Amino acid sequence: MRLPAILAAPLSSLFLLGPSAAPPDSPALPNIIYIMSDDLGYAEVGCYGQTKIHTPNIDQLAKAGRRFTQFYASAPVCAPCRCSLMTGFHTGHSFIRDNHEIQPEGQLAIPDATVTIAERLKARGYTTGMIGKWGLGAPGSTGEPNTQGFDHWFGYLCQRQAHNHYPTHLWRNGQRVDLEGNTPGNIIGKHYAHDLMIDEAVSFITRHKNDPFFLYLPFHLPHVAIQVPEDSMAEYLGVLEDAPYDGSQGYLPHATPHAGYAGMVTRLDAAVGRIVETINQLGLSSNTLIVFTSDNGPTYARVGGADSEFFDSNGPLRGFKGSVWEGGIREPFIAAWPGRIEPGSTCDIPYVAYDTFATLLELAGDPSPPPTDGVSYAPAMFGQADPPRHEYLFWEFPGYGGQQAVRLGDWKGVRRDMHKGGLTVQLFNLAEDIGETTDVAAEHPDIVARIEQIMLEGGAISPEFPFPILDKLRAGSQSEP
Repeated sequence: MRLPAILAAPLSSLFLLGPSAAPPDSPALPNIIYIMSDDLGYAEVGCYGQTKIHTPNIDQLAKAGRRFTQFYASAPVCAPCRCSLMTGFHTGHSFIRDNHEIQPEGQLAIPDATVTIAERLKARGYTTGMIGKWGLGAPGSTGEPNTQGFDHWFGYLCQRQAHNHYPTHLWRNGQRVDLEGNTPGNIIGKHYAHDLMIDEAVSFITRHKNDPFFLYLPFHLPHVAIQVPEDSMAEYLGVLEDAPYDGSQGYLPHATPHAGYAGMVTRLDAAVGRIVETINQLGLSSNTLIVFTSDNGPTYARVGGADSEFFDSNGPLRGFKGSVWEGGIREPFIAAWPGRIEPGSTCDIPYVAYDTFATLLELAGDPSPPPTDGVSYAPAMFGQADPPRHEYLFWEFPGYGGQQAVRLGDWKGVRRDMHKGGLTVQLFNLAEDIGETTDVAAEHPDIVARIEQIMLEGGAISPEFPFPILDKLRAGSQSEP
């Protein structure tokens, strides 16, 4: 079977490992491309240890830039992660703290008064684009991307709709785009949404090659349902052991789910290659930062036919999507910028997605960035001495039984099943126990006490996302003299 051109192209033609000549009219502000995959596990790409799925373009991006080994999502599911990324607040302070569906299409909208990274960058002179899965509003709401600082957007407004990769429609700048040939509930169709989004992204970059631009690409691969064109499965069919998935655990059935899932990751990898190729062809590489990461951990159990155990999707990490264990929140994170970021380098300092707001504003030279919960990881990207570090990282998640986590240096405290009254903190030393297998709370009561204090004081009550046991504790602490 003939592969698409981008899959067949030699890697040496797709990446420039050193500085390249910028066009004479290259703007002073750097272009920023932030690629975020959906439900991609920490170890589902080759440069983080994957052996069964081929990701040559992402691996080459890591060779061209810096690979972060301790980078985290802001939340273990889709919508709160996206809100936190856009606003710079962790889920103890952000407006969206869990998935919250709106019928017939969309999610709870972020308010009009929300200050997003797109709005701040636009004020600095950037042209802003969002292509992919949004998940922060419904049609006509205050949460539409155009009302939140994006000049152009295309893709899924509703993350529930993104559960089918051959949707009946997408959205472009508030207008519904019907996709003829795709029918409701279809397993295959005429228009594969991801491919349409890549074409849109290339068009955006090409149109704005002479402008400083911020392009946010929250792709929806490899989120189930397992659906991908055959050309991306070809190298896995008959190679990976496989058995049909009948759809009994949600989403759509698939005849060869292992090959299908691997093909989705490979198609995502091809998209990264095409973005880099476009930047190189337009002569923009010396003035363009490209980031690749994921929104949360891989699909738990075998929902939708996904098989995280077969692919060893999290390597040594515990847990999956929906949990504050490392496997639900630690993500691959790669930053490449020829001439600015050292090729083939790594960073072991813990950072988190809510740091992105502060980071991008620093790159844009914003003289008065608003307060957030984040710090800038720009100095760490550039290998500068003594970059900013967090005192602690914070997660608060009312979903999946109610959970909290705090990382304090190498210590990590976890509370789960909080809606059932669970307030006991489990403590792990990640430097010695990355798999979170041994609870050492009894041996370090002082560390546990400090983490408990952070868990209480680090967040605030949210009317939209009640967390009864925490809300009661916080209301009590505020009423004390």
